[in-house]
Amino acid sequence: MSVVVVQLGVPGRACAGGSVDADYVRSLAAPGKTVLVIEYYDGQKTVVARQGYASAKGFAPISPTDFRVDDRVSLHLFGVEPCQGDFVNKREGYSGSCEDFARTHLAIELKAAKVLYCRAFLTEEKASVQDVTCWGYHYYPGSLDSVDNMEEQLLSIGALRLSRKADGTPLRPDLISAERIGRTGYGMWADARTQR
Repeated sequence: MSVVVVQLGVPGRACAGGSVDADYVRSLAAPGKTVLVIEYYDGQKTVVARQGYASAKGFAPISPTDFRVDDRVSLHLFGVEPCQGDFVNKREGYSGSCEDFARTHLAIELKAAKVLYCRAFLTEEKASVQDVTCWGYHYYPGSLDSVDNMEEQLLSIGALRLSRKADGTPLRPDLISAERIGRTGYGMWADARTQR
């Protein structure tokens, strides 16, 4: 994959999860390339570092929740996971492994995005696998122009579920409503074997 590192402007303000400035994310788009921007923030929700990449081929998943940035770094969508084993969803015409289903849908999200905008804690900046939350900018003239959280999208179609702590509470309580949508019968949730 041909990846070019791009230098970005002066650090601003950010916070994990939450909302993003959609106009800012749209402004990162470059013709003929998929742009990836990772912003690293400190405990005061201040962006203290940025890394940017542009690829003519885009970015590809290496697991149901991870995608490769370059030879040294991959990003992990924090707080979500595939179900275990296999499932059947007759309405969607799927029968197979949870991992394959999730990886396929992550690939679709990555391929369709013109911009991938991700946030991480500063402690992740030097890690080879970085925990992030990401948004994708999708644009199809006359039909779609949106900036959406990737984990939320994958949860709402039942491709992934929330990861949980030992006490059963979700690692990402901000995404409970997205999982609730998926649990109405989409993706993995169409099969009773995947219910917790």
